[in-house]
Amino acid sequence: MGFLPKEKKDKIKRFIKYEDALMSLTAEILIRAVVCSKLGIKNESVKFNRTTYGKPYLEGYDDFHFNLSHSGSWVVCAVSSKPVGIDIEKIREVDLDIAKRFFSKEEASDLFAKEDNEKTEYFFELWTLKESYIKADGRGLSLPLNSFFFRIENDNVIFVSESEKKKFFFKRYDIDKGYKLAVCSMESHFPEDVEIKSFEEVCKFLCER
Repeated sequence: MGFLPKEKKDKIKRFIKYEDALMSLTAEILIRAVVCSKLGIKNESVKFNRTTYGKPYLEGYDDFHFNLSHSGSWVVCAVSSKPVGIDIEKIREVDLDIAKRFFSKEEASDLFAKEDNEKTEYFFELWTLKESYIKADGRGLSLPLNSFFFRIENDNVIFVSESEKKKFFFKRYDIDKGYKLAVCSMESHFPEDVEIKSFEEVCKFLCER
């Protein structure tokens, strides 16, 4: 907690569940470690703010973009010189009918055409792709979830949006067999693998700055 400014500490202390507080703390520590590592600055100089849509950004560095997500045992971060979004979800039993409300007609049709033992996994494939795109776009849930759609064919991600003029690229990572992870970026280059650090390693890095 000592690495964080007072307002962040106060926010974390307001969580009722310990697990939620720990996830929020981990995300804050992770992005600070990444910023210090990538930009060569000290933690005390790191200042975040939010856009009018609520997306966090790093003050004073227009070409540094980042996004965070967490689920279950994982906290993940993506950074880029252009807008980027990331989403991780733990695969769990869900009411698939929510796809009829939050997915496009094409996505819902593809989902319900799957075999029963494939539907839940495919649901989270689509969900993480959609979330990563929304977060990269930066407008959050003001962007209707059914205004664009994804289709996965032969392991390739197909993205269709009649209103989107910008070019976005997507990559999925196998970080854990019980999770789905997707990244959206306006850059076409992605690292081949996820760099994994323990909580202790991240804290140690900040201590040494």
